[in-house]
Amino acid sequence: MKRIAMIAGCVLAAACSPAGDAGAPVGDGVAAGNAILPAEPDMTIANAAEAPATPAPTDAWIGKWVGVEGLALDIAPGPDAGQYALKVSLLDGTGTYVGRADGEAIRFTRDGREESIRKASGDETGLKYLAGKKDCLMIREGEGFCRD
Repeated sequence: MKRIAMIAGCVLAAACSPAGDAGAPVGDGVAAGNAILPAEPDMTIANAAEAPATPAPTDAWIGKWVGVEGLALDIAPGPDAGQYALKVSLLDGTGTYVGRADGEAIRFTRDGREESIRKASGDETGLKYLAGKKDCLMIREGEGFCRD
């Protein structure tokens, strides 16, 4: 950081060297005395917009969630921020879907129908085996998965 301030001060004041233009920018670097210093990365406001987005609350759900009788929900990060690869194992088989964060839910399409995964208690899932559990997700009643 000290080096950035020094280079910026030299460029702005053109006072790095008594040789006149020896402190002027040269190519992708800055001349300081007899040494050419590499250019610093562009720290502009425009580049700040390219910084990673704030993680979605649903990112905390990544991993495996277990239901009853072999039911399971696997949530993996997708290729883009706020996107997920979902693997839902139910009694009638396993399906894979692409989900997207939407506030406090993950939305996806299954069999042409819009579905959502949301936080729930074991009691809310409607599954007796999950009753009393606190850290759970559900798609709809009878499709619940917990971690605790």
